[in-house]
Amino acid sequence: MPLVAHNDLPAFQRLRAEGQPVLPREKAHQQDIRELHIGLLNMMPDKALAATERQFLRLVGESNPIAQFYVHLFSLPEIPRGEAARQHIERYYEPFDRLRSEGLDALIITGANVTGPELSTQPFWQPLIRVIDWAGGHVTSTLCSCLATHAVLEFRYGQKRRPQQEKIWGVFPHRVVDPRHPLVNDINTRFDVPHSRWNAVERDQFEAAGLRVLVESPQVGVHLATSGDGFRFVFFQGHPEYDTISLLKEYKREVMAFAAGDRNGYPPYPANYLRPRERAILDEYRGRLEAALATDAPRPAFPEPLVVPRLDNSWHDTAEAVVGNWMGLVYQVTHRDRRIPYMEGIDPADPLGLGAD
Repeated sequence: MPLVAHNDLPAFQRLRAEGQPVLPREKAHQQDIRELHIGLLNMMPDKALAATERQFLRLVGESNPIAQFYVHLFSLPEIPRGEAARQHIERYYEPFDRLRSEGLDALIITGANVTGPELSTQPFWQPLIRVIDWAGGHVTSTLCSCLATHAVLEFRYGQKRRPQQEKIWGVFPHRVVDPRHPLVNDINTRFDVPHSRWNAVERDQFEAAGLRVLVESPQVGVHLATSGDGFRFVFFQGHPEYDTISLLKEYKREVMAFAAGDRNGYPPYPANYLRPRERAILDEYRGRLEAALATDAPRPAFPEPLVVPRLDNSWHDTAEAVVGNWMGLVYQVTHRDRRIPYMEGIDPADPLGLGAD
Protein backbone atom coordinates (compact mmCIF):
# COMPACT_ATOMS: atom_id res chain seq x y z
CA MET A 1 0.00 0.00 0.00
CA PRO A 2 1.16 3.57 -0.47
CA LEU A 3 2.67 6.12 1.82
CA VAL A 4 0.08 8.30 3.49
CA ALA A 5 0.62 12.05 3.19
CA HIS A 6 -0.53 12.88 6.71
CA ASN A 7 0.88 16.42 6.42
CA ASP A 8 2.03 18.76 3.63
CA LEU A 9 5.70 17.74 3.69
CA PRO A 10 7.17 18.73 0.28
CA ALA A 11 8.81 15.31 -0.05
CA PHE A 12 5.37 13.74 -0.48
CA GLN A 13 4.68 15.98 -3.50
CA ARG A 14 8.10 15.23 -4.96
CA LEU A 15 7.59 11.48 -4.65
CA ARG A 16 4.10 11.68 -6.11
CA ALA A 17 5.55 13.54 -9.12
CA GLU A 18 8.07 10.70 -9.55
CA GLY A 19 5.19 8.20 -9.77
CA GLN A 20 5.40 6.92 -6.19
CA PRO A 21 1.94 6.05 -4.79
CA VAL A 22 1.18 8.62 -2.08
CA LEU A 23 -2.32 8.61 -0.62
CA PRO A 24 -3.95 11.75 0.82
CA ARG A 25 -4.86 11.33 4.47
CA GLU A 26 -8.58 11.79 3.87
CA LYS A 27 -8.61 8.90 1.38
CA ALA A 28 -6.55 6.71 3.67
CA HIS A 29 -9.21 7.03 6.36
CA GLN A 30 -11.82 5.71 3.94
CA GLN A 31 -10.01 2.37 3.51
CA ASP A 32 -10.20 -0.54 5.92
CA ILE A 33 -6.51 -1.33 5.78
CA ARG A 34 -4.16 -1.70 8.72
CA GLU A 35 -1.63 1.01 9.35
CA LEU A 36 2.05 0.93 10.22
CA HIS A 37 3.54 3.98 11.92
CA ILE A 38 7.25 4.39 11.28
CA GLY A 39 9.42 7.03 12.90
CA LEU A 40 12.26 8.61 10.91
CA LEU A 41 14.86 10.32 13.08
CA ASN A 42 16.64 12.53 10.56
CA MET A 43 20.01 13.69 11.93
CA MET A 44 21.54 14.62 8.60
CA PRO A 45 22.97 18.13 8.06
CA ASP A 46 20.84 20.90 6.58
CA LYS A 47 21.87 20.43 2.94
CA ALA A 48 21.04 16.71 3.04
CA LEU A 49 17.90 16.95 5.17
CA ALA A 50 15.30 16.91 2.38
CA ALA A 51 17.17 14.39 0.21
CA THR A 52 17.40 11.98 3.14
CA GLU A 53 13.66 12.34 3.74
CA ARG A 54 12.93 11.38 0.13
CA GLN A 55 15.38 8.48 0.08
CA PHE A 56 13.92 6.72 3.12
CA LEU A 57 10.32 7.61 2.29
CA ARG A 58 10.86 6.10 -1.15
CA LEU A 59 12.21 2.83 0.27
CA VAL A 60 9.38 2.52 2.78
CA GLY A 61 6.77 3.35 0.13
CA GLU A 62 8.16 0.71 -2.22
CA SER A 63 7.92 -2.05 0.36
CA ASN A 64 5.48 -4.92 0.53
CA PRO A 65 1.85 -3.89 -0.15
CA ILE A 66 0.60 -4.94 3.28
CA ALA A 67 -0.44 -1.74 5.02
CA GLN A 68 -0.70 2.01 4.78
CA PHE A 69 2.56 3.59 5.85
CA TYR A 70 2.54 6.67 8.07
CA VAL A 71 6.09 8.01 8.36
CA HIS A 72 6.61 10.43 11.24
CA LEU A 73 9.71 12.58 10.87
CA PHE A 74 11.53 14.04 13.85
CA SER A 75 14.97 15.37 14.65
CA LEU A 76 17.01 16.34 17.70
CA PRO A 77 16.90 20.01 18.71
CA GLU A 78 20.48 19.79 19.98
CA ILE A 79 21.79 19.43 16.39
CA PRO A 80 22.90 22.90 15.15
CA ARG A 81 20.69 24.11 12.29
CA GLY A 82 20.45 27.08 9.97
CA GLU A 83 17.29 29.16 9.90
CA ALA A 84 15.78 27.49 6.80
CA ALA A 85 16.28 23.98 8.17
CA ARG A 86 14.89 25.02 11.56
CA GLN A 87 11.74 26.37 9.95
CA HIS A 88 11.37 23.20 7.85
CA ILE A 89 11.64 21.01 10.95
CA GLU A 90 9.24 23.17 12.96
CA ARG A 91 6.63 23.00 10.20
CA TYR A 92 6.83 19.39 9.01
CA TYR A 93 8.48 17.35 11.78
CA GLU A 94 6.91 16.08 15.00
CA PRO A 95 8.15 16.31 18.60
CA PHE A 96 9.76 13.16 19.91
CA ASP A 97 7.72 13.41 23.12
CA ARG A 98 4.49 13.13 21.13
CA LEU A 99 5.73 10.11 19.16
CA ARG A 100 6.91 8.48 22.37
CA SER A 101 3.50 8.89 23.96
CA GLU A 102 1.55 7.76 20.88
CA GLY A 103 3.91 4.89 20.00
CA LEU A 104 5.60 3.67 16.83
CA ASP A 105 5.67 0.29 15.10
CA ALA A 106 9.18 0.79 13.73
CA LEU A 107 11.95 3.38 13.74
CA ILE A 108 14.64 4.43 11.25
CA ILE A 109 17.65 6.45 12.48
CA THR A 110 19.79 8.16 9.85
CA GLY A 111 23.46 9.03 9.94
CA ALA A 112 24.79 12.44 10.98
CA ASN A 113 27.76 14.74 10.49
CA VAL A 114 30.45 14.36 13.15
CA THR A 115 33.20 16.76 14.21
CA GLY A 116 36.16 15.04 15.83
CA PRO A 117 36.80 11.35 16.53
CA GLU A 118 34.60 10.81 19.61
CA LEU A 119 30.89 10.17 19.24
CA SER A 120 30.30 10.80 22.93
CA THR A 121 31.28 14.48 22.54
CA GLN A 122 28.79 15.19 19.76
CA PRO A 123 25.82 17.45 20.56
CA PHE A 124 23.38 14.69 19.53
CA TRP A 125 24.93 11.97 21.73
CA GLN A 126 22.84 12.18 24.91
CA PRO A 127 19.49 12.87 23.16
CA LEU A 128 20.21 10.04 20.72
CA ILE A 129 20.85 7.70 23.65
CA ARG A 130 17.44 8.62 25.06
CA VAL A 131 15.77 7.74 21.75
CA ILE A 132 17.68 4.45 21.49
CA ASP A 133 16.87 3.51 25.08
CA TRP A 134 13.19 4.14 24.52
CA ALA A 135 13.16 2.31 21.17
CA GLY A 136 14.86 -0.74 22.69
CA GLY A 137 11.87 -1.34 24.95
CA HIS A 138 8.95 0.11 23.02
CA VAL A 139 9.52 -0.22 19.27
CA THR A 140 9.21 -3.49 17.39
CA SER A 141 12.36 -2.93 15.34
CA THR A 142 14.83 -0.08 14.83
CA LEU A 143 16.84 0.26 11.61
CA CYS A 144 20.12 2.14 12.11
CA SER A 145 21.98 3.71 9.20
CA CYS A 146 25.76 4.20 9.12
CA LEU A 147 26.68 6.54 12.00
CA ALA A 148 23.57 5.48 13.93
CA THR A 149 24.92 1.91 13.73
CA HIS A 150 28.25 3.09 15.14
CA ALA A 151 26.46 4.93 17.95
CA VAL A 152 24.36 1.93 18.97
CA LEU A 153 27.36 -0.40 18.82
CA GLU A 154 29.28 1.92 21.15
CA PHE A 155 26.44 2.78 23.52
CA ARG A 156 24.70 -0.60 23.87
CA TYR A 157 27.54 -3.03 23.14
CA GLY A 158 30.73 -1.21 24.10
CA GLN A 159 32.22 -1.54 20.60
CA LYS A 160 33.78 1.74 19.44
CA ARG A 161 34.18 2.30 15.73
CA ARG A 162 37.71 2.15 14.34
CA PRO A 163 39.21 4.96 12.23
CA GLN A 164 40.34 3.92 8.74
CA GLN A 165 43.50 5.10 6.99
CA GLU A 166 41.50 5.98 3.88
CA LYS A 167 37.87 6.92 3.47
CA ILE A 168 35.58 4.02 2.57
CA TRP A 169 33.91 5.73 -0.36
CA GLY A 170 32.22 4.29 -3.42
CA VAL A 171 30.09 1.34 -4.52
CA PHE A 172 31.27 -2.05 -3.32
CA PRO A 173 30.20 -5.68 -3.96
CA HIS A 174 28.66 -7.60 -1.04
CA ARG A 175 27.53 -11.14 -0.38
CA VAL A 176 24.83 -12.65 1.83
CA VAL A 177 26.57 -14.77 4.48
CA ASP A 178 23.49 -15.88 6.45
CA PRO A 179 20.79 -16.78 3.90
CA ARG A 180 18.51 -18.25 6.61
CA HIS A 181 17.47 -14.88 7.94
CA PRO A 182 14.14 -13.55 6.60
CA LEU A 183 15.59 -10.06 6.09
CA VAL A 184 17.58 -11.43 3.15
CA ASN A 185 14.87 -13.75 1.86
CA ASP A 186 14.62 -13.76 -1.96
CA ILE A 187 17.24 -11.05 -2.50
CA ASN A 188 20.32 -11.34 -4.71
CA THR A 189 23.07 -13.30 -3.00
CA ARG A 190 25.59 -10.81 -4.42
CA PHE A 191 24.82 -7.11 -4.77
CA ASP A 192 26.32 -3.64 -4.48
CA VAL A 193 26.01 -1.07 -1.69
CA PRO A 194 27.29 2.54 -1.58
CA HIS A 195 29.48 3.51 1.38
CA SER A 196 30.79 6.85 2.59
CA ARG A 197 32.61 6.79 5.93
CA TRP A 198 35.98 7.25 7.61
CA ASN A 199 35.29 4.71 10.36
CA ALA A 200 34.17 1.11 10.63
CA VAL A 201 32.81 -1.41 13.09
CA GLU A 202 34.52 -4.58 11.96
CA ARG A 203 33.46 -8.22 11.86
CA ASP A 204 35.23 -9.22 15.09
CA GLN A 205 33.41 -6.40 16.92
CA PHE A 206 29.99 -7.54 15.71
CA GLU A 207 30.84 -11.08 16.81
CA ALA A 208 32.15 -9.93 20.21
CA ALA A 209 28.85 -8.11 20.74
CA GLY A 210 26.86 -11.28 19.96
CA LEU A 211 25.27 -9.78 16.83
CA ARG A 212 24.21 -11.59 13.67
CA VAL A 213 26.12 -10.66 10.51
CA LEU A 214 23.97 -11.14 7.40
CA VAL A 215 25.82 -9.32 4.61
CA GLU A 216 29.45 -8.31 4.20
CA SER A 217 32.01 -7.27 1.61
CA PRO A 218 35.56 -8.59 1.24
CA GLN A 219 36.65 -5.00 0.58
CA VAL A 220 34.79 -2.91 3.16
CA GLY A 221 33.49 -5.38 5.74
CA VAL A 222 30.07 -5.81 7.34
CA HIS A 223 27.11 -3.98 5.83
CA LEU A 224 24.00 -5.65 7.29
CA ALA A 225 23.67 -7.16 10.76
CA THR A 226 21.06 -7.51 13.50
CA SER A 227 20.90 -7.63 17.25
CA GLY A 228 21.28 -11.07 18.82
CA ASP A 229 17.53 -11.68 18.74
CA GLY A 230 17.63 -11.20 14.96
CA PHE A 231 15.23 -8.29 14.80
CA ARG A 232 15.08 -5.66 17.56
CA PHE A 233 17.92 -3.68 15.96
CA VAL A 234 18.91 -3.83 12.29
CA PHE A 235 22.26 -2.31 11.34
CA PHE A 236 23.40 -0.82 8.02
CA GLN A 237 26.97 0.41 7.65
CA GLY A 238 26.47 1.39 4.03
CA HIS A 239 23.93 3.69 2.41
CA PRO A 240 21.53 1.56 0.36
CA GLU A 241 19.07 4.46 0.48
CA TYR A 242 21.35 6.63 -1.70
CA ASP A 243 20.05 8.06 -4.96
CA THR A 244 21.98 7.33 -8.15
CA ILE A 245 23.53 10.82 -8.00
CA SER A 246 24.30 10.92 -4.26
CA LEU A 247 27.97 10.01 -4.56
CA LEU A 248 28.41 12.46 -7.44
CA LYS A 249 26.90 15.23 -5.28
CA GLU A 250 29.30 14.31 -2.50
CA TYR A 251 32.25 14.29 -4.90
CA LYS A 252 31.17 17.74 -6.17
CA ARG A 253 31.06 19.08 -2.60
CA GLU A 254 34.60 17.83 -2.03
CA VAL A 255 35.80 19.46 -5.25
CA MET A 256 34.16 22.75 -4.25
CA ALA A 257 35.81 22.49 -0.82
CA PHE A 258 39.17 22.08 -2.56
CA ALA A 259 38.47 25.10 -4.77
CA ALA A 260 37.56 27.17 -1.70
CA GLY A 261 40.76 26.18 0.10
CA ASP A 262 38.88 24.12 2.71
CA ARG A 263 40.36 20.80 1.65
CA ASN A 264 43.98 19.70 1.22
CA GLY A 265 44.41 17.92 -2.09
CA TYR A 266 42.01 17.17 -4.90
CA PRO A 267 39.49 14.44 -3.95
CA PRO A 268 39.79 10.94 -5.42
CA TYR A 269 36.91 9.39 -7.30
CA PRO A 270 34.40 7.25 -5.41
CA ALA A 271 35.42 3.64 -6.09
CA ASN A 272 33.56 1.57 -8.70
CA TYR A 273 31.14 4.40 -9.49
CA LEU A 274 32.22 6.29 -12.62
CA ARG A 275 32.78 4.92 -16.12
CA PRO A 276 35.96 5.81 -18.08
CA ARG A 277 34.12 8.42 -20.17
CA GLU A 278 32.82 10.20 -17.07
CA ARG A 279 36.25 10.09 -15.46
CA ALA A 280 37.70 11.67 -18.58
CA ILE A 281 35.11 14.46 -18.41
CA LEU A 282 35.94 15.09 -14.76
CA ASP A 283 39.70 14.89 -15.42
CA GLU A 284 39.32 17.58 -18.07
CA TYR A 285 37.28 19.68 -15.65
CA ARG A 286 39.97 19.31 -12.99
CA GLY A 287 42.59 20.66 -15.38
CA ARG A 288 40.45 23.70 -16.21
CA LEU A 289 39.61 24.30 -12.54
CA GLU A 290 43.22 24.13 -11.37
CA ALA A 291 44.27 26.46 -14.20
CA ALA A 292 41.57 28.94 -13.17
CA LEU A 293 42.62 28.80 -9.53
CA ALA A 294 46.25 29.43 -10.51
CA THR A 295 45.38 32.56 -12.48
CA ASP A 296 42.37 33.88 -10.54
CA ALA A 297 40.27 33.34 -13.65
CA PRO A 298 36.53 32.52 -13.35
CA ARG A 299 35.98 28.95 -12.25
CA PRO A 300 34.40 26.61 -14.80
CA ALA A 301 31.00 25.09 -14.05
CA PHE A 302 31.07 21.57 -12.68
CA PRO A 303 30.06 19.27 -15.59
CA GLU A 304 27.23 17.53 -13.73
CA PRO A 305 24.84 17.51 -16.74
CA LEU A 306 27.41 15.57 -18.78
CA VAL A 307 27.99 12.95 -16.09
CA VAL A 308 24.56 12.25 -14.58
CA PRO A 309 22.92 10.55 -17.61
CA ARG A 310 25.49 7.73 -17.64
CA LEU A 311 25.58 6.94 -13.93
CA ASP A 312 24.48 3.42 -13.01
CA ASN A 313 22.47 2.32 -9.99
CA SER A 314 23.35 -1.25 -8.98
CA TRP A 315 21.95 -1.26 -5.45
CA HIS A 316 18.42 0.14 -5.25
CA ASP A 317 16.48 -3.02 -6.14
CA THR A 318 18.18 -4.99 -3.37
CA ALA A 319 17.76 -2.13 -0.90
CA GLU A 320 14.06 -2.07 -1.74
CA ALA A 321 13.83 -5.84 -1.17
CA VAL A 322 15.62 -5.73 2.21
CA VAL A 323 13.49 -2.84 3.49
CA GLY A 324 10.40 -4.58 2.13
CA ASN A 325 11.33 -7.71 4.07
CA TRP A 326 11.90 -5.60 7.18
CA MET A 327 8.51 -3.90 6.88
CA GLY A 328 6.85 -7.27 6.32
CA LEU A 329 8.45 -8.66 9.48
CA VAL A 330 7.42 -5.59 11.48
CA TYR A 331 3.86 -6.11 10.28
CA GLN A 332 3.89 -9.81 11.19
CA VAL A 333 5.20 -9.19 14.69
CA THR A 334 3.02 -6.17 15.52
CA HIS A 335 -0.15 -7.81 14.18
CA ARG A 336 0.47 -11.35 15.38
CA ASP A 337 -2.33 -12.86 17.46
CA ARG A 338 -4.85 -10.06 16.87
CA ARG A 339 -2.43 -7.20 17.27
CA ILE A 340 -0.90 -8.41 20.51
CA PRO A 341 1.79 -5.80 21.32
CA TYR A 342 5.38 -6.75 20.73
CA MET A 343 6.30 -7.36 24.35
CA GLU A 344 3.22 -9.50 25.10
CA GLY A 345 3.01 -13.11 23.99
CA ILE A 346 6.18 -12.97 21.88
CA ASP A 347 9.57 -14.21 23.02
CA PRO A 348 11.74 -11.04 23.13
CA ALA A 349 14.85 -13.16 22.66
CA ASP A 350 13.53 -14.70 19.44
CA PRO A 351 10.66 -12.61 18.04
CA LEU A 352 10.90 -14.13 14.57
CA GLY A 353 11.03 -17.72 15.79
CA LEU A 354 14.47 -18.25 14.27
CA GLY A 355 15.57 -20.60 17.03
CA ALA A 356 19.14 -21.21 18.09
CA ASP A 357 21.98 -20.74 15.61
